[in-house]
Amino acid sequence: MARRILWASLALAPLTLLIDVVATPGNVALFLFSAVSLVPLAWLIGESTEHAAEHTGARIGGLLNASFGNAPELIIALIAVSDSLPNVVRGSMAGSVVSNILLVLGAAFLFGPNDSALDRRSLTVQLGLVAVAVVMLLIPSIPGWHGDPERRSLQLLSIIPAVVLLTLYLVTLTIGLRRASSQEEEPTGGWSLKTSLFVLAITTVFTALISEVLVHSLEDFAHAAHLTEFFISMVIVAIVGNAAEHGGAVVIARRGKMKLASEIAISSSAQVGLLVVPAVMLISFAFPHPLTLAFRPVELAAMGAAALFVGLVIRDGRARRWEGFLLGGVYAAMVVAFLFAGDRGG
Repeated sequence: MARRILWASLALAPLTLLIDVVATPGNVALFLFSAVSLVPLAWLIGESTEHAAEHTGARIGGLLNASFGNAPELIIALIAVSDSLPNVVRGSMAGSVVSNILLVLGAAFLFGPNDSALDRRSLTVQLGLVAVAVVMLLIPSIPGWHGDPERRSLQLLSIIPAVVLLTLYLVTLTIGLRRASSQEEEPTGGWSLKTSLFVLAITTVFTALISEVLVHSLEDFAHAAHLTEFFISMVIVAIVGNAAEHGGAVVIARRGKMKLASEIAISSSAQVGLLVVPAVMLISFAFPHPLTLAFRPVELAAMGAAALFVGLVIRDGRARRWEGFLLGGVYAAMVVAFLFAGDRGG
């Protein structure tokens, strides 16, 4: 039933683009339409990369998933960069890390079998990578707490942690793919490689177009809803951009595969910190106003605290339902804090 709903809801994407062109519903309605439209698009990106991986093998399949699994949030971030919305970019990326670690993992614990075993070693490594990302981001962030956080000196300073994080990501990806290559799976009769890549390409194009509508309408939605841009980017945009990981982890947990579900949730956060953040920063030099990695204290504190808290929860290597409620409660508390944090400089 859920898959049928997702397939049917794909019609929202072209409908949203049509409404944007031929009607004048207002930016508030466009923001809501585009946010909802991105959810099935994110799911279809995950679906097509999974089918493609059946034909390409673990190495290239893993690279496809790494490249396109975070495509929606990467596209949203780059469009926000082109629109000179650096605070939205940083907020959405920080929010992605926090929501994956707390909200997605908590949901997996809730819907999966109680007292399931976890791969504690692997999850601890992923959480360690998130912690490393937070520490590296302190390099441009601390001087960014005083003066203009978008100044040229911070743009150049941000290159250092971006290169280090991206290098670390490539090293860990290579190690992971080498391990996976010894566990090749036979195709399961899904889509052909040509179909998978075609669907992936078309979905990515629609994601880019819908993301542009979302970003352009964000400011008006914030004013109409009496919410700060920081809150919308840190919570709403982050959740929408990670819809594929959110839904996928919960579905897999319901099937009893808690190790895989927890791996998706936490490794997705590590991937944002080590791939999406530095990639967006380096690509932003192609735009008139490059992005600095000068995150706010509340953003860094949220990412670091989330990683530390989850590390304590998984230290015994078991997933319990009450821990899912606890993780969800901590995320809800952070959302309230984000609500009152205000915009930068506000």
